[in-house]
Amino acid sequence: MRMRKKPNLVPRMAACEELLVKEPQENKGSWREAFPSYKELHLELGCGKGRFTAGMAKENPEVFFIAVERVPDAMVVAMERCKAEGLTNVRFIDFDAANLLDIFEENEIDRIYINFPDPWKKSRQAKRRLTAPGFLKLYEVVLKPGSELWFKSDNRPLWLWSVESFSQNGWGLYEVTTDLHANGETGVMTDYEMKFHAEGVPINRFVAIKNGGSNE
Repeated sequence: MRMRKKPNLVPRMAACEELLVKEPQENKGSWREAFPSYKELHLELGCGKGRFTAGMAKENPEVFFIAVERVPDAMVVAMERCKAEGLTNVRFIDFDAANLLDIFEENEIDRIYINFPDPWKKSRQAKRRLTAPGFLKLYEVVLKPGSELWFKSDNRPLWLWSVESFSQNGWGLYEVTTDLHANGETGVMTDYEMKFHAEGVPINRFVAIKNGGSNE
């Protein structure tokens, strides 16, 4: 579903510009030096309206979060949420995940989150999925050895395909579930997740570990 254009997008973005990194390439290899007060650097690919972003940043003040989003009409809502919460441990980037190596150095990221990405349902579009082997190679470079990637989706075919993609490319999987909230709400939810959960749609999740781990 295409998101409606937000009224007054430009001034709304300008009002939150302190949370936007306009030239992220300039921080490649020096994100920790630019933001030295934090223990870890976490990356979210496709933050949408930022409910998850703001929630995680609020719960983990010792972690610095970088949220990537290519839809300005969604990102402005996320930025406004974080600004309203007074969160200083979040920055936003309008960037294509396919170019991660342009803005992050090897082993620079401690964790990656991918929540409810576009499933790119047609087989010829498979390489565009954020869990495709080509993207996994990028994650392997920017993540520290033994670090985690958290993945959630309401789309069972995409989730199954992603499980196979990670497993076949040497990642260890754990916390694998096809109904994350079966025994009650678990963790910080995205806007989509709250909607799906309210409608009774099961949420699929797994955690993948770079360079191996336990499969459960």
